[in-house]
Amino acid sequence: MRAFVFPGQGAQTIGMGKALAEAYPAAKAVFEEVNDALDQDLSALIWEGDIADLTLTRNAQPALMATSLAALRALQAEGVSVTSASFVAGHSLGEYSALAAVDALSIADTARLLRARGTAMQEAVPVGVGAMAALLGLDFEAASAVAAEAAQGDVCEAANDNDPAQVVVSGHKAAVERALVIAKEKGAKRAVLLPVSAPFHCSLMAPAADVMAAALADVQINAPMVPVVANVKAEAVTDPEEIRTLLVAQITGSVRWRESVAFMAAQGVSDIYEIGAGKALSGMIKRIDRAVTPQAIGTPDDVRAAAAAFQD
Repeated sequence: MRAFVFPGQGAQTIGMGKALAEAYPAAKAVFEEVNDALDQDLSALIWEGDIADLTLTRNAQPALMATSLAALRALQAEGVSVTSASFVAGHSLGEYSALAAVDALSIADTARLLRARGTAMQEAVPVGVGAMAALLGLDFEAASAVAAEAAQGDVCEAANDNDPAQVVVSGHKAAVERALVIAKEKGAKRAVLLPVSAPFHCSLMAPAADVMAAALADVQINAPMVPVVANVKAEAVTDPEEIRTLLVAQITGSVRWRESVAFMAAQGVSDIYEIGAGKALSGMIKRIDRAVTPQAIGTPDDVRAAAAAFQD
């Protein structure tokens, strides 16, 4: 069994997806559709812009989705159907890419939702007030205990359960900085602040969740062609109204990536294709379950190699 997964923020690079758009008209059409939906030449920013501008949350989120969907369309042009996957999933904003991949959301609606999501998440907390940090060498239970000890009246919560030895905490900057010290005292191999502009996936994002609840209320969500493993549930969902509810909960909830991969593996998934920019999820997948083989698909060569493997 196979699954398709889609990367989240942090995977962005200048030039991502350009070779796909040049090699596959269907991939180029995705970037054009996103440009039209946002009334912005986002593809020019992605391919030739400044990395600081691309990394702005309001740009990075739709840009990463566009790159993922372009890679998927290239794969489809080589004869691979999305229904050849038993599950799809995405890390944080990647869940929106997954939903667009299986026609639960249109690409245009997904682009507009991610622009709204990125803007709302950025505006929920003033710059400098919040922070996120990766704790390496601690499991989710240990990292959660570190976050609770570091809070001291502030917000500090386990935000991303990425793999058995990488958990991200999020909250008020002072509390997150306390977590760095406590984590090292508790045996973390490394504890580092992340270069992000807001404290994602914690209760400080509640204003952004309200914005997204309003934005999602007006959007058509269809039953997905393939079950989507939701971040906040780490289980497969297919009901459009449940998807709508979970996308709102995802703004303040933890990204349960380790459990999501474990869920797919328990259902019999042995091959997971990371579709879009970078290879971060592939690294996590290897650390979660060595019996699962990840493969990143972000270039025309990757697409052709994967398509050939699918036909074997």
